[in-house]
Amino acid sequence: MTKPRIVVVGGGAGGLELVTRLGHRLGKRRKADVVLVDRNPTHIWKPLLHEVATGVLDSGLDEVSYQGHSKAHGYRFQRGTLSDLDREARTITLAPILDEDDSVVLPARQIEYDYLVFALGSVSNDFGTPGVAEHCHFLDSPQQAETFRQAMLTTFMRYSDPERRTHPKLSVGLVGAGATGVELAAELFDASKMLHSYGFTALDSGKLDVHLIEAAPRILPALPERFGRTVHRELEKLGVHIHVDTRVTCADESGFVTADGERIQTALNVWAAGIRAPAFLSELGLSTERNHQIRVNATLQSVDDPRIFALGDCAACPQADGKRVPPRAQAAHQQASRLYHNLLAALAGKPLKEFVFRDRGSLISLAHFDAVGSLMRGASARSLFIEGRLAKLFYASLYRMHQRSIHGTVKTGMTVVVDGLNRFLRPKMKLH
Repeated sequence: MTKPRIVVVGGGAGGLELVTRLGHRLGKRRKADVVLVDRNPTHIWKPLLHEVATGVLDSGLDEVSYQGHSKAHGYRFQRGTLSDLDREARTITLAPILDEDDSVVLPARQIEYDYLVFALGSVSNDFGTPGVAEHCHFLDSPQQAETFRQAMLTTFMRYSDPERRTHPKLSVGLVGAGATGVELAAELFDASKMLHSYGFTALDSGKLDVHLIEAAPRILPALPERFGRTVHRELEKLGVHIHVDTRVTCADESGFVTADGERIQTALNVWAAGIRAPAFLSELGLSTERNHQIRVNATLQSVDDPRIFALGDCAACPQADGKRVPPRAQAAHQQASRLYHNLLAALAGKPLKEFVFRDRGSLISLAHFDAVGSLMRGASARSLFIEGRLAKLFYASLYRMHQRSIHGTVKTGMTVVVDGLNRFLRPKMKLH
C-alpha cells in the first residue's frame, strides 16, 4: 500500500512547526511521506528579522538548515519555488533552480501530493506607491534584512566623513508603525550606539534621526490604544520622530513625499506598511482575497478543495465574529497545531475540527532599552499590561518556545547555554 504524502509549501514558523510534528508522528514511523518545500535553504524566525537587519542577531548562528533538520525530524526537504498547481492530478510544479550564471542546477520538478498545505507567510504591500520598490528596503526575508544591514553599515561609514555628509545628521525613514517598524526604530538607536562604541563610525545615536511614518491616527493601530500610547512615549524618549495621520504618496532617492506635500529627507528608507500574501497564489486556480490570501473555511481547508489547506498569513480564515484571523505569529503557531490534528484526522477518515483563534496578548521589543506587552487572562479576554524587565523576559521566551517546537526541550536548553556564552565570546553585533 502506498504511503500518503503530505506536502507543505513554506518553511516559516507555522510550516516548520507543522512538518516537525508530522515528521515525528508519521514520517519516522513510515506512516506517511512528509515533504517540506521552500525556496531558501535555511529558516529563521521572522519576528527576529529586525534584529538581523541591524546586526544584533547573526543569522549565521541562528538560522536552521532545512536539510539537516529534516533528517533529524522525519520529513524530506525539497528546495524550490512553486510555479504551478494541478488539482486534478494532485501535483505541484517547482521552477528550475538556477545558479548565478542562470545555468540550470536543478530542472523543473513535479511533486505528487495527497494533502497540500500552503504556509507561505506574507510580504510587504507597497500599495503601488510610486518609487517604493526602487528606493525602499523591505524586511520580508533574511536576504532582504541582510541587504539592509549592509546598506546601514555603508551609510554609517559614509556619514562618518564630514566632507561626504549631505546633512548634519543621518536620517532614516521607516514607513509603517506596526510591530516591525516600531521595533526596528528602537533597534537602530541601539545599533548606532554599539557601532560607535566599536569605533566603526564616528556617529553616535545623537547624530541619528529616525522618522517613523504611519497613515493611521496612532502607532500600532492593530493593538490596544493603551499599548500604542506607552510605546509612543518610549520611542519619543529615544528620539524617534513619529508622524501619524501621514500618508506617503511617493518615495525617491532622498526621502518621502506625503499627501499634504511635506517632504521628509532621508538617507535610508524602509517600507513596512501593510502586508499581503504572495501574488502568485491568485494564479493557481484557488479562491483568494484581494490581498491574495487563500480563502479557507474554519477547518483551514480551501473553500475549493478539501485536500488543500492554508495557514498563517497566507490564509484568509474566518472567525466566529465574522472577522478574519489576524496575521500574527501566534495565529500561525495555533493554526499549525490545529492543522496537525486535522491532518491526522483526515488520514484516519475522521471529521476535522474548526480552528478557534485565542489571543494570548502582544509583546513589542524596544531593543535593550525596554519592552511592552499585554497578556490575555484566559477566556475572559481581559489583559494584563506589563513592561520593563518582565515584558522583556516574556518577549525572549516567545523565541525559545518556537525553538522548543522545532528542536525539542533538550536541544533548546543547550542553545540557551550557548547563546549565553556567545554574549561573552563574540561582539554584541555583526560588524562585517
